[in-house]
Amino acid sequence: MPLKIREKKDCRWDLVSLGEVMVRFDPGDRRIATARTFEVCEGGGEYNVARGLKRCFGLDTAIVTAFADDPVGKLLQDLLYQGGVDQTYVKWLPHDGVGRLARNGLNFTERGFGVRAASGSYDRGHTAVSHLKPDDFDWDEIFDKYGARWLHTGGIFCALSDSTPEVALAAVQAARKHGTIVSYDLNYRASLWKSLGGKKQAQEVNRKIAPFVDVMLGNEEDFSAALGFDVPGMDEHHSHFAVEGFQQMIKTVLKTYPFQVVATTLRKAKTATQNAWGAICYYDGRFFEAKNRENLEIFDRVGGGDSFASGLIYGFLAGKDAQFAVDCGAAHGALAMTTPGDTSMATLDDVLQVMKGVGARIAR
Repeated sequence: MPLKIREKKDCRWDLVSLGEVMVRFDPGDRRIATARTFEVCEGGGEYNVARGLKRCFGLDTAIVTAFADDPVGKLLQDLLYQGGVDQTYVKWLPHDGVGRLARNGLNFTERGFGVRAASGSYDRGHTAVSHLKPDDFDWDEIFDKYGARWLHTGGIFCALSDSTPEVALAAVQAARKHGTIVSYDLNYRASLWKSLGGKKQAQEVNRKIAPFVDVMLGNEEDFSAALGFDVPGMDEHHSHFAVEGFQQMIKTVLKTYPFQVVATTLRKAKTATQNAWGAICYYDGRFFEAKNRENLEIFDRVGGGDSFASGLIYGFLAGKDAQFAVDCGAAHGALAMTTPGDTSMATLDDVLQVMKGVGARIAR
């Protein structure tokens, strides 16, 4: 069944994201433990999608989140201003001077190089967003009075505390009630779920939310760990067997959850700086594959999957077909990994050029 997307004239926002935004500390060419200076930017799985749709694709987006009211929160606010994502629904929590009650999340990430994999260290316990409750926002105001064509959230947000899954559930239920498309990125992170019940709790949470999701995103580990499905033949992302395994898995998943779209990137990290990269999307009874790039050079891999999601979503919001959507997502994700930081620095022209297969010859 084709997606029935609300018209822009009836909605203030093309997309609203629900999730945490952190300050990312990037040590550049050094490692976290040996760095003396860090470059900072903002990032967060759900937020990156909204920012990509705003900055690259020119759509109107907003973020539902929370910050602690301290200088770090003000830094995040300033970074969000640059990204252009509407902050109407940023909730500010008082800061007690030391962050015992609420603080802002920090994410230290090094890019990796060659045989040294990218790695990161979270500092995000007891952050402001983890204190959110379902009634902190007027969901009917967001989706009915003002209107949003699309809601995006995911498993990272749900893994932040005992209350965030209830916030996500309230949001997706309200969105569906008002005809807003819901996308959800399973994004399983073992480190986040470890203190909240592990895989068992992740599956319990995601199975409550899944019935309200139209567009489900996730790789083979996500579907296995976060929803409990067996994934045959998905050890090697770049192989034809991986594609066949994904197709078999989705046919099984759809017997339980009637998702309208299911999509994933197909990635194999040959080294930290060279990956095989592709994508596949199920839509309206068919599978659509993006071009497989066997030797994609990586500058900073963080945010590639989020940029895939924003490109895919843009395709559907722009009224394009599913092949365009998955190609757009794969191209945008590839471009996002050529620049530092979590968020995309690509333009729509860049994406369209990569989709056409135009090479990297200098443009002037």
